[in-house]
Amino acid sequence: MTNAADLTAHPWFFCGIGGSGMLPLALILKGAGAQVAGSDRSRDQGRTPEKFAWLESLGFTLYPQDGSGITSAAQTLVASAAVEDTVPEVVRATALGCPRMSRAQLLARLFNAAPAGIAIGGTSGKSTVTGMTGWILTATGGDPTIMNGAVMKNFVAPDAPFASARVGSGPAFVSEVDESDGSIALYRPQVAVLLNVSLDHKSMEELRQLFGDFLATADVGAVNLDDPEAALLAPCARSLISFGIASPDAMIGSEDLREGPTSLTATVIDRRDDSHHPLTLNVPGRHNLANALAAIAAASAAGVSVADAVAALGSYAGLARRFDVIGTSASGVTVIDDFGHNPDKVSATLATLKAHPGRVIAFFQPHGYGPLRQMGHELAEVLATRLGAEDRTILCDPVYFGGTVDRTQGSQRIVDLIVEGGGQAEYLPERSACADRITAIARPGDRVVVMGARDDTLTVFARDLLARLP
Repeated sequence: MTNAADLTAHPWFFCGIGGSGMLPLALILKGAGAQVAGSDRSRDQGRTPEKFAWLESLGFTLYPQDGSGITSAAQTLVASAAVEDTVPEVVRATALGCPRMSRAQLLARLFNAAPAGIAIGGTSGKSTVTGMTGWILTATGGDPTIMNGAVMKNFVAPDAPFASARVGSGPAFVSEVDESDGSIALYRPQVAVLLNVSLDHKSMEELRQLFGDFLATADVGAVNLDDPEAALLAPCARSLISFGIASPDAMIGSEDLREGPTSLTATVIDRRDDSHHPLTLNVPGRHNLANALAAIAAASAAGVSVADAVAALGSYAGLARRFDVIGTSASGVTVIDDFGHNPDKVSATLATLKAHPGRVIAFFQPHGYGPLRQMGHELAEVLATRLGAEDRTILCDPVYFGGTVDRTQGSQRIVDLIVEGGGQAEYLPERSACADRITAIARPGDRVVVMGARDDTLTVFARDLLARLP
């Protein structure tokens, strides 16, 4: 674990402690010995009570999101940069003069204090590659600390049902790092992994600058040569380990990919010594082979042999909500829970589904009104073109937890764009109505994929849906 004595000398308060970015940070900080309390709007609304009960069982003190947990100027408030100044915790902390840190600032402090920081960057695949890299280092005896935005199934246990972080005593700190808010510039990694560069939250010019600087900061850069934008930035790395499925120039490459519905096999080639290593992955899709090559390259940069990294990935169990097969009904309808929420992620999920026979019913809950405005056209194009005439797309209203966001452009616009693009789509505002519709139209052999982000109850929705299917 990091030497973070300065971070444990005073109490902390997390506003939104149950969030996918906040929860693992709170776990890591508490694991280092800090006193941590928090609040969450979802807890107040009765959402995912089991998560908050688990946090309390670990010794976290939880409060309603009414400012009552902020009691001393000694507390540091951790709040997302997006949290409005009108939120009671922020009002109270400001009145008391409490220091405030963003999630990214705290993560960077913890990460940069570690002797061997491995940062996973890119538009898509960060959580999976973080999980894979963390598992390789754990399986090979490295005892790393891991910060992830998703629950890592390899580390789930009865006393750790929401294992999106692992607190280790070794030198390595593996973390996904975010470019969407520019905070990627805060990190000083020993190993910087660049998976891909595509339009998401910032312009391509801004992304090229951020990711180029990210590579230049690290001792070693691991770069995906299959991604044209990432490949252009490879010269920014001080020392390079390249990877890719298709690129003949990639140092870590592959051949003989064979895809199954829930797994894949391939041969990993280390072109630095022309060695070949048989790989079996218990997660499906070509994109997961790319993720595996990234993790192998990252581990290689950290001193793990390619042979040992490949062997460790044979027992990689995947992430919750990343093509997570919930189950198959008695009549043969399979329900899959997936984090797909931007065009790249949705496209990868649909490509994995369409590689095998059976109709696809794609349910999509947008993760906010702002993202729909930013990437609505691209998302609609993916849903219109990646699915066939027999497939169906169903959208409900975006997830909304309150606030002042502009809600004038919603899911109906996306459905209209999908239909204009030749796809089959419909809009039902209420999520419960979507479940009724899916239950009514599902037939044997269908795959129902539940997609969306920023809402833990989507997994509950997927499980309930499976229970209703004949």
